[in-house]
Amino acid sequence: METFNNCAGFCPSCGSILPPLQVKGNVICYNCKQEFLPDVYSGEKSEFTIHFNTYDPSKVFNRTKHESESSEADGPVVERKCPKCNHDKMSYATLQLRSADEGQTVFFTCLKCKFKESENS
Repeated sequence: METFNNCAGFCPSCGSILPPLQVKGNVICYNCKQEFLPDVYSGEKSEFTIHFNTYDPSKVFNRTKHESESSEADGPVVERKCPKCNHDKMSYATLQLRSADEGQTVFFTCLKCKFKESENS
């Protein structure tokens, strides 16, 4: 018994969204458990576009020292003095390593010498 308008991808009986169409077999509604032929998807169209990255060797091989330094950062860059080489910029990343009611752990990496240190916040 069909009580809803027959829209492609929706159950004709209860109106809920049907699961994705499999390679073989019928479609079973998650809500009302009725089984339908794959024809329930007739009229549905899918469209997609694939964009490929372009390769520009001049951007890769013609970097200045400042550009290569900032592009090798492991994360956002902050003004923090490295305890090993005294460079004034470090990148950082955060992780929740301890329990949820405790602070996160911040990992700092020197942009010059790659020295790593951590801080529990």
